[in-house]
Amino acid sequence: MTKRVRVNVRSLANTNAVRRETRNGRQVIIVPSATLPDDVVMNRIQYPADEIEKSFRSLNRTPAPHGHPMIGNRFVSARDPEGINVGYIGAWNENARRENGRVFLDKVIDVTVANRSDEGKAVIDAINKGEPIHTSTGLLCNLEEGDGKKFDFIARDIEFDHDAILLNEEGAATPDQGVGMLVNAKGETEEIEVINSALEEAERELEWAADWAIRAVDKMERASIVERIASAIKEALRGASERETSAANGEADMAVSDEQFNALSEEVKSLSDSIKGIGDTVANAVTEAVKPIKEHVDQIDAANKAKEQAELADLTAKIVKANLMDEDTAKELTLNAARALAKKAEPGKAAALNGASGGSGGDDDEWADYSLNAAIDGKKKEAA
Repeated sequence: MTKRVRVNVRSLANTNAVRRETRNGRQVIIVPSATLPDDVVMNRIQYPADEIEKSFRSLNRTPAPHGHPMIGNRFVSARDPEGINVGYIGAWNENARRENGRVFLDKVIDVTVANRSDEGKAVIDAINKGEPIHTSTGLLCNLEEGDGKKFDFIARDIEFDHDAILLNEEGAATPDQGVGMLVNAKGETEEIEVINSALEEAERELEWAADWAIRAVDKMERASIVERIASAIKEALRGASERETSAANGEADMAVSDEQFNALSEEVKSLSDSIKGIGDTVANAVTEAVKPIKEHVDQIDAANKAKEQAELADLTAKIVKANLMDEDTAKELTLNAARALAKKAEPGKAAALNGASGGSGGDDDEWADYSLNAAIDGKKKEAA
């Protein structure tokens, strides 16, 4: 013979692993939690691994109310409209999974919605302060008779209703603490027995500790060299300060032991060895990074230089041809000087024979438009 019961299983959330995200433009807080190890026995009821495997995914998208919703002195489903009204704080459960024989899940708390109620604000405040937070999984199951030795009943056909957040509430660990109100598919209300249970925390807390120890080691291995150096320097300065104080009190010889000094020296030496090659490494990295840019600039410089040399050679030839300078002198000109002087070698613009005589060859020169060759040709025509 089997009977339908409701079980509230209390556990402890991993507040050390809380993280914050933005979803759809809204701030959320994610609190990892766990429940139901495989084959656990609580209150003489066994929860078989195969029954947990068949049902744990139903935790996804269930409410995570503040406490187990109650109407009067009766527990109600967290999905019941009245249950939602009295317990909802904008939190739900997701990412339900089984790892190493245990069910894990995440509680997602919408910060904006949580801050609309005193209960939600209390949860946010507890998380910010790092206070312990218990959770309690509300589930329905059928009880099948057990062997009567290690357990009296076996939980079958498990159906998860919610996973609540408990504050200032131990979560009773004894059976028959009240009755629950369940609305069935026909809309009828039936009363069922409620059993409050609690998981043994020691083993799971040890698992959390081991997990975070592994993460801490990984973080230390990936810590930047700057942080390690800063830590060593602070330690060295702290030791120096302590030795100074002790010396002032006449206890300089007791300020630090040889072992402590040697240990610090080894740490500093280790850090020094670690950073010896940093300068070369950075320099090589920068050199490799700018190498393509430098090569491109060098190509542009070479092309510009060749162009300027060709222009200078052309201008020098014009200057020499116009008898403004001899070839050797013209070759000593800079490009800008050659450009300026070459203008005087343009056709129809003869340079002045003697600048001191006032002949400029410019606009004020009365002979500027006079052509000696044209005059000679004209005389020849008249003679003929």
